[in-house]
Amino acid sequence: MKKLLFLAIILVGITSCSTQKTTNMTELPSEWKRTTNIYEVNIRQYTPEGTFRAFEKEMPRLKEMGVKTLWLMPVTPISQKVKKGSMGSQYAAHDYTAINPEFGNMNDFKHFVDEAHRLGFKVIIDWVANHTGWDHVWTVSHPEYFLKDPKTNDFQIASGMDDIIELDYSNPKMRLAMIEAMKFWVRETNIDGFRCDLASWVEVDFWQQARPEVEKVKPLFFIGEFDELDNPDYGKVFDASYSWTWMHKTADYYKNNLPLSELKDLLNKYSAIGDGSMRAWFTSNHDENTWNGTEYEKYGLIAKPLAVFSATWNGVPLLYSGQELPNLKRLEFFEKDAIEWTGKYEMASFYKTLLDLKSSNSALRGGDSQVTTYLLETSADDKILAYLRKNGNDEVLVVLNMAKEDVKFNLKGDQLKGVYKDVFEKTNRDFSQDKGFIMKAGDYAVFQK
Repeated sequence: MKKLLFLAIILVGITSCSTQKTTNMTELPSEWKRTTNIYEVNIRQYTPEGTFRAFEKEMPRLKEMGVKTLWLMPVTPISQKVKKGSMGSQYAAHDYTAINPEFGNMNDFKHFVDEAHRLGFKVIIDWVANHTGWDHVWTVSHPEYFLKDPKTNDFQIASGMDDIIELDYSNPKMRLAMIEAMKFWVRETNIDGFRCDLASWVEVDFWQQARPEVEKVKPLFFIGEFDELDNPDYGKVFDASYSWTWMHKTADYYKNNLPLSELKDLLNKYSAIGDGSMRAWFTSNHDENTWNGTEYEKYGLIAKPLAVFSATWNGVPLLYSGQELPNLKRLEFFEKDAIEWTGKYEMASFYKTLLDLKSSNSALRGGDSQVTTYLLETSADDKILAYLRKNGNDEVLVVLNMAKEDVKFNLKGDQLKGVYKDVFEKTNRDFSQDKGFIMKAGDYAVFQK
């Protein structure tokens, strides 16, 4: 009898462990993408060592800051032929199924993914499907995988970038090889998804073919570098896309004094897309930082209000390495240029407040049809962007001064009723009694009911 009882206890324990493991392994992106945020990791510039192992030491800090998903720029080896600078572009791949030795080896990468998962992060990697570098292994083993330039009878140079060459998506075998390469990373390293570089430069039917095939290994999160306003068909394949139009328009708004109504009109256009997919909102990333300047160069006084917007509007917030410093310099792209960490993360508490609110308050769920977003009318509609997001009893109010001056104004309408808590100031406010504000240039306020 004792033996039977002992065996029963063992079996229950095994079943319990097995169930727990299965739950962790099969957690669907649809269950976490609504509340996640994405932090782009530039391994080359993140630490003096520029390795996976060195970056691992930073992950507990990022977890404490509220980061949920880590996106690594390309981890594959860099082509040496016609490379840019002394180190080359990470977006000019030499081999789709190997590790850039600059960052470590395959075991180091697997260790990184395992450690990230242990800490509760999701991991996605950059996938560059449109092109490769000039000496990619396929140029020797399968030259027929590439487009040819009829003028030179050589590989076709990608538009505007002479260190990369374009793949031929009319070749069915190349497509299958690309899909198999994507499967490799999921199967061998257990990543959770892909950030697809220049996704709209690749035929949409490839992504329609690739995603279900790759997801035979496990369900994944796909974010594509395209704007759904311009590429609506791609939005049917990807979980999230870029908001390039918004990013450019907000920079123009600040630098060229555009009317705020143009931004509000653009937000209405994005909202009209619906919740079948999400938009990623950001003030910086690797391209913007290097080529167009830091968020403070581009947005000046409204850099922080736009960061608040990115974390609270309908979609998924995207941060770049060093924004928590803040990083005030442009990072080199083809050379070693490590972020100048000081040990003081002056913006970390700012981002933690926003990211924690995003993950915990159901009114901020991205791409959820149960959430309604209202643009609010104010007595200073040409200067103030105010909106309310609601999901059942949960409400989040955001008020942003988008002007280059102090503004005194009132919120209008009867949507706001009752007491809300200011998430930054930790004070309560009854909007049934008082809807007036005095905001300095660059000010922002976020309240939850």
